[in-house]
Amino acid sequence: MSKRGKKHHHEEHVDESWLIPYADLLTLLLALFIVLFAMSSVDAQKFQALSKAFNEVFTGGTGVMEFPSPMPQEGATEMDEQEKEKEPTTPEPDGAEKAQQADQLELQSIQAKVNAYIKKKNLADKLETSLTDEGLLVSIRDNVLFESGSDEVRTQDLQIAKEISELLVMNPPRNIIISGHTDNVPIRNARFESNWELSVMRAINFMKITLQNDKLDPSWFSAKGFGEFKPIASNDTAEGRGKNRRVEILILPRTAD
Repeated sequence: MSKRGKKHHHEEHVDESWLIPYADLLTLLLALFIVLFAMSSVDAQKFQALSKAFNEVFTGGTGVMEFPSPMPQEGATEMDEQEKEKEPTTPEPDGAEKAQQADQLELQSIQAKVNAYIKKKNLADKLETSLTDEGLLVSIRDNVLFESGSDEVRTQDLQIAKEISELLVMNPPRNIIISGHTDNVPIRNARFESNWELSVMRAINFMKITLQNDKLDPSWFSAKGFGEFKPIASNDTAEGRGKNRRVEILILPRTAD
């Protein structure tokens, strides 16, 4: 037998290794279409929330979920309004509150003017001011204006009383209460039977001096006497009793009932 006759004829086979990646590719495409279909039917509002959550996580650079919202603009506007309703809001002051705030600012301005006068005249140990719920209070120690046990303003202190009256000129005007106060040491003389009477007359006489200023209208003023019954310090010491002997000028708020 010849060598040619002994040749083996091998059948040619086609290489099919490419089918595996091709099948994988088809599988991936099918999965993509399924995902896209599912995304098209998902609730737009929930999808927007999910997108926002992913964007907060992937903050380094451009996130994979950063694309225009599929939600209609009207829906987005409605959500914004709902969020605004949830946010706490500071109520705007009404007319009465605004008037009260403006009044307080005006009283502070008057207080600054009185304090400037006290500093200029070196009266810090004799006059003081305080802004209270009742209004602006100007307190005058009794030894600035009166002799012990007397209700008459001393001649040397008349100028101070007149200068204080100038500080009470305001435009528009305010109601003013002048009150007298004493310590608890009993008084009994030919003129006064009690501290209460002394305190009343000190308030009235100081008011009379004040109203010599023709820029002031007496209808704005009233006088009170509290005697020893509204102390601001202890009557157990000489210093405390000195603080309790005083005349007070109360400048009332315009908003007071």
